[in-house]
Order: sequence, then C-alpha cells, then structure tokens
Amino acid sequence: MSTPANSTDGAALLDEIEAFHRRFNAFPTPSAYVAVVLWDAHTHLLDAFESTPRLAFLSPEPGSGKTRGLEICGTLVPQPMVAVNASPAALFRAVSGMEGGRPTILFDEIDTVFGPKAKDNEELRGLLNAGHRRTGVSYRCVGDGGQQTVQAFPSYAAVAVAGLGWLPDTIMTRSVIIRMRRRAPNEHVEAFRSRIHEPEGHALRDRLATWADSVRETVEGSFPEMPDGVSDRPADVWEPLLAVADAAGGHWPERARAACVELVAAATAGDKASLGIRLLTDLRDTVFCGADRMPTAQILAGLTAMDEAPWADMNGKPLDSRQLAKRLGEYVTADNEPIKARNIRTGSGVVKGYYASDLYDAWKRYCPAPKAAESATPATDSA
Repeated sequence: MSTPANSTDGAALLDEIEAFHRRFNAFPTPSAYVAVVLWDAHTHLLDAFESTPRLAFLSPEPGSGKTRGLEICGTLVPQPMVAVNASPAALFRAVSGMEGGRPTILFDEIDTVFGPKAKDNEELRGLLNAGHRRTGVSYRCVGDGGQQTVQAFPSYAAVAVAGLGWLPDTIMTRSVIIRMRRRAPNEHVEAFRSRIHEPEGHALRDRLATWADSVRETVEGSFPEMPDGVSDRPADVWEPLLAVADAAGGHWPERARAACVELVAAATAGDKASLGIRLLTDLRDTVFCGADRMPTAQILAGLTAMDEAPWADMNGKPLDSRQLAKRLGEYVTADNEPIKARNIRTGSGVVKGYYASDLYDAWKRYCPAPKAAESATPATDSA
C-alpha cells in the first residue's frame, strides 16, 4: 500500500510545476508564477471550493507570451478545452454537458469577444460570470414551440483567458490578472515543442491530480487566513489559491500571501473598469485638495487640465457639466441623496458647484487611500 502524498510532497510538486512554467513562460514577476501554479492546482480541486477565480493573461501588445501561458497551463489542468472565438452555445454545451468531465476552458484572443471592435456579448459574459460560483447556473428554454420550459444548467468551470487590453469589469474583478509583456533581450525561455514537452506536462498533471485527491478532505470547507487589507471580491478570488498553498505547505503559504497582496494591489492600481471611481479620486486628490466647495466651471477646468487623465477627451469632447452631473449623480451623499450641484455664493453672485461634504461619503467608500498624508475630510457648509 502506497503512502499518501503529504504537505511536503505537495510543496515539492508545486516547485516542479513552477520550474516547468519557468522553462517556457516569461511572466512579469515571481508572484505571477506563484499565482499561475496555484491556479493550475486548484483546477483539480474545483468542487472543494465555493468559487473559482478566472486567470487573465493580458497585455497591451501582441507577442507578449499570453498564448504560451495558456498553452502551458493546458498541459497541467484537467480536461483542457481550447477556445478561440468560441460561441456561447458551444461553451454552454461543453460546461453543462459533462459527458467527458467538466472542462477547463482556455479562451485565447478574448479581445475579439469583448474588445472595442466587438459587440457586447452579454450572453458569454453572463456564462463566464455565473460559472465563477459553484452554485452558478445558466437558464435555457428547452422543448419545442409552445411546449418550451425554462431549465437551469450548471455553468461552474475553471476559466483562463488571454487577450489584448482589458476585460469587462465583471470579469476583471473575478480574475487573477497577469500583465504580460514582451520579453526583453536578456530574457530567454525554452522553445515549447508539443510533441516533446506535452508528455512532461501531462506527467506533472497526473501527479497533481493524485496529490489533489489526497488533500481534498483537508481543503474542502477550509477558510484560509487572508492577508491584511484583502477582503470582499479579492478575497473570494484568492481563497481557493491560498487554500491550495496551505495544503501544500513548505514555503507556499508565505509565498502565496505575498503574491496575493502584490497582485491585488497591482490590479487596483491599474483598474480601468470604473471611470466613476477615477472621477471621485481625481476630484479628491487633484481638484478639491481640501477645499470645502468648488464651482462646476473650476472643477471642469481642473479635471481637463490633468495629464494622462481621460477628462479632456470623452468621445472626442471634453467632460462637460451635464456629463459631470450624470456621473456624480450615480453616487450618494451620507444622507443617501444623489450627489448633485448646489448653489455656491461667490463675490460676483451665485453659481452652481459641488460641496466636499456631499462627496466625502463616496470618497470614503469607493476611493483608494490617498497617497498624500493630507486627505480630504468633511467640510463645514458655510454658505
């Protein structure tokens, strides 16, 4: 009777999987290797978790190693399904059918689905979002003609994507984001040859599956300790990966938490998903800067003068008072009233503008902590 794999065996095995990735992938940071290895491993334990994070290889330019990242993952995960511009119907049938086992979806060129030249693809977005949770289902009409009924089909599946640019915010917030870049002249990787190297990856995959079975009961229902500052959606994303690291033991729990903090911070710093949060943050840190009120015209002048900010070119025109009112009106004051322009008395009369006291609650709830020591605080309304 063979001895079951223990945590030490798991740590050594994850080390081998990392070494395999390093042979063929030039990831941007050591934390990226940690995250990808843990993601590979978690796909073998999918039903032990309440959710599965999406893995997103993204880059601003082609030729950055995104497809190769998916390719190496494909040798290490169970039932890989390579998808390029796959239809929602095909993915739906693959995930809900389960005849050959639940697939691990590897979706390349995702920018052709969600990019600026593509349609919204709400059906595919819904499938990917629903499949993030183990309880996630997709609803379809079945039957013919007037005999159709609505039936729920499972949509839970591990998904890795690769593409140019960014993804819809609902997918980005469910993802571990690896920002790929072209290799520098001094960065070298081994050429991947499927016929030679796939069997090596498959051997690691089979060992990973065996180890996963040995720790399944330990992992199932576990609640790994999260690093300070990681909560809400980022915690949901990283919980399965940290659980895998804890089960592996060795240096992996420490490395996993360091990677979690680094990648969550990087995703937050570069988040392009919410223009509203960018607006609130720019108002707090660059425009108001401690002022208790400001006329709309002065706010717009400050915003549109900012370098590397979107406000001077909003679909070909600078941000105007109507757009400002619409965007700020989506947020509320501490009294749960929509933020709106109010009268401000000036030396030359009364003008419309905004009060810091109305914005403060939204600043506190939505904006990252200010970099400067001085942060905006509620102001006393002296008008």
